[in-house]
Amino acid sequence: MVRCVSHPEPRRGDPRRDALLILFAIVLLMWVVEVVDVALDHRLDRYGIEPRDPDGLEGVVAAPFLHAGFGHLLANTIPFVTMGFVIALEGARRLVAVTVIVGLISGLGTWLVAASGTVHIGASGIVFGYATYLIARGIFNRRGAELAVGVLVVVVWGGALLGGLEPQRGISWQGHLFGAVGGVVAAAALARRERP
Repeated sequence: MVRCVSHPEPRRGDPRRDALLILFAIVLLMWVVEVVDVALDHRLDRYGIEPRDPDGLEGVVAAPFLHAGFGHLLANTIPFVTMGFVIALEGARRLVAVTVIVGLISGLGTWLVAASGTVHIGASGIVFGYATYLIARGIFNRRGAELAVGVLVVVVWGGALLGGLEPQRGISWQGHLFGAVGGVVAAAALARRERP
């Protein structure tokens, strides 16, 4: 006699918890890298984005983890964690997808248009992308709660967003601009389409 025994499905992790772990792992890595960078007299900063230099393309991945001191890092950490937390509530896949889309568009856009002979570092491109993702997400998804979150982002960070797009010496407005573009692209690409 053959018996059929069903095996319980393996338990999957909570996507929100996994997303928060990823978010805090990214932030922890930023801080560890900055501690090492300070100990090495900021020698790691040369691995940022160097516009139109083929070797500078590695900065597309490295730049968000490099900062010009702890003040710069702290200024990026607070909005990164705050807005990243809201995105993480959509799950780990969404957080990773938004971060990758924004990071690539911000980094490649900076590499293409920023002034040659400069090096661009910092996570602010991703911060700008997170902000515009949260603003545009509600528009694309047509959901009231998401629209409300977008309005809150505009109220809290709207001035900083506009100010960060103004060309200033020592500020990578290109990273901010293309990060913001990346956020809108991510919102459009990841929009929840209503089935007819």
